[in-house]
Amino acid sequence: MLKGISPLLLPDLLFTLASMGHGDEIALVDANFPAASHARQLIRLPCCKSAELANEVLRLFPLDEAVPCAAWVMTPIDPLPAPPPATLDLQRVLKLHGAPDAEGLARNEFYARARAGFAIVQTGETRPYGNLLLKKGVVPPVAG
Repeated sequence: MLKGISPLLLPDLLFTLASMGHGDEIALVDANFPAASHARQLIRLPCCKSAELANEVLRLFPLDEAVPCAAWVMTPIDPLPAPPPATLDLQRVLKLHGAPDAEGLARNEFYARARAGFAIVQTGETRPYGNLLLKKGVVPPVAG
């Protein structure tokens, strides 16, 4: 445990976030995502929902501002009248952190991008489409 750091941010996850460089991508995925077969590095956090984890990660993790899009969600195979609730929650978290809306990726595109990413963090999110990809930006220098 550390002061000021959420207990959701376990040591392995903190190490992963700190090890990532500018442009590296991380996937925060739901419990149904085939994470074990897709991840180069897999971290499991079955105790939380995807939006909860995204909120804590985005407190420490700068999104890439040098690209048109630095966040993606998985889109449903069949069009729905409204975005799935888990997707809406992820979009709300992005807004809370001043980020633009995530763009949608079809399932196979999302899978391929997650597989090529730095790591996959699998949550206990049981609602469908609780999947978010984030591209790391630059951490500004500390003044002084």
